[in-house]
Amino acid sequence: MAFIDSVLEQPSYGWTDGDGNLSKPKAGDIFREFFKRLNIFKTKKNWLSFTSWMMIVCLAVPLFLFIFKFFSLKILAVAAVYSMVVMGSHGTVWYHRYCTHRAFKFRNPVWRFITQNITLKIIPEEIYVISHHVHHAKSDQPGDPYNAQGGFLYCFLADVNHQPIARNMDENAYNRCVKLMQHTGQISNTYTQYQKWGTLANPMRTIGGILLNWGFWYFVFYMIGGHPLACTLFGAAGFWAVGVRTFNYEGHGKGEDKRREGTDYNRSDMSINQIWPGIVAGEWHNNHHLYPKSARSGFLPHQVDLAWCYIKLLSLMGGITEYHDSKKKFLKEYYHPLKKAKDVVLDKVIG
Repeated sequence: MAFIDSVLEQPSYGWTDGDGNLSKPKAGDIFREFFKRLNIFKTKKNWLSFTSWMMIVCLAVPLFLFIFKFFSLKILAVAAVYSMVVMGSHGTVWYHRYCTHRAFKFRNPVWRFITQNITLKIIPEEIYVISHHVHHAKSDQPGDPYNAQGGFLYCFLADVNHQPIARNMDENAYNRCVKLMQHTGQISNTYTQYQKWGTLANPMRTIGGILLNWGFWYFVFYMIGGHPLACTLFGAAGFWAVGVRTFNYEGHGKGEDKRREGTDYNRSDMSINQIWPGIVAGEWHNNHHLYPKSARSGFLPHQVDLAWCYIKLLSLMGGITEYHDSKKKFLKEYYHPLKKAKDVVLDKVIG
């Protein structure tokens, strides 16, 4: 079996049904799989998924404090900007364009560390990166870990049900996973440790890194605005962590073909460009699927790309040494040919 077909842990309901089509489990099946994979008492190999969702549970506390104790319209505006713009753009820069697609290179590990930790750490890199390679290889096909045709819950709980790496890889396959993560700075488990923990990430280093990140940012936010600001921004980060789990369902048309001519140029899958995720996080998703290794996905004047602004700024500061920018290629291969064809049709109609 090809590496890309076996690198993720297949759910109990499988990727396909008996006829080779996408397996579409019922809600009960999805929830059973979810809670089974969170059960650290059954096996310690569930630790990473458990940790990921425990962070959400922990962040619910400051969110409730913000809502019921510190709420004001002014601080709500701050929460909205931090959650949607800061966290959203960081997710695009770090997890999407760098960790997965290596769309740019940092000058040294210091700049990489700053970018990685410039916001609260919420998503373990391993859960995102390996599965996202599979998503691009099998987009909207059986095996895509967040295939929108599987339904909302199929996507929303994918980080637990479909995205963890397989636990029975041989050493050769495991080392391929390690190489996919090497540039992120993660110190991966040895193969022996992987057989014990079922992950690339080491639990002590991972949990320790999260605690240090959270401690640093709570102290910074507290020094700026006391407990009200700290609780607000931590709660906002938790809100983003839940909301981002809905993105691929929406970004692939909720399982339907919602692509629009002149807006969504990539026709190899069901990804679409959406105004809101594009503006607040630089997630012009159809453009991204067209040129996944591009550090910019906002190719047209109205397609604001704040993630690209950060990458470009860091490049001007010397923190990034090189990047891929596919804007010119997009205009040449897709935008201008379509515009020219439309102009020819219009001339014929007028003439």
